Order: sequence, then structure tokens, then C-alpha cells
Amino acid sequence: MWTLALRGGARVPVVAAQWDDAFVVVICGRVQLELRDGEPGPVLGPDAGFWLRGTGVRALRNPGRRTARLCVVTPRDRTVTCQSTHPVRHLPDDGGTT
Repeated sequence: MWTLALRGGARVPVVAAQWDDAFVVVICGRVQLELRDGEPGPVLGPDAGFWLRGTGVRALRNPGRRTARLCVVTPRDRTVTCQSTHPVRHLPDDGGTT
């Protein structure tokens, strides 16, 4: 897992060898997907997650003025630790087996 910071107006190409099977989560800010034909794709905000494999995305662009932060997870990552911004509800342990 790694974090990508995109300054306002910045663009980063999606190179298949580096991004293959990557799952991306927008932590803060916004990111716009740039499609292979150069057309602008959807703009995604915080907590949006998306796969890059087979999507036709050729670049990620920050359409805003503030820095956008993205969490990128790839299959090569052995340990994945993500921190949720939402409270987690734990179910009581009834001592039973599953």
C-alpha cells in the first residue's frame, strides 16, 4: 500500500506495469479519471474506491486547487492496513464456533 499526493491541477499517467490490478481509494480531495481517448472521465471524491485494470484510464488528474491524497493497494502488498473514517461496530463474542 502506498499513498499518492496530487497537487491541484497535477496529472499522473497510469502505466500498466505500475498500476496493474491496483485498487485506489480517494482519501481527501478529488480525482478525475482521464480516459484513453483523452476525454475527461468521472470526478471522484473522498471515500470513492475504484479498480484500474481494464478500465481504459490513462491518467489521474486533480481538478481542484487543494492536494488530493489517494491510497493505492496492489496485489504485491503483503500487509494492508487501512484506516476507516467511519466508526466500526464490533459484534459481541457469544463464544460459539462458526
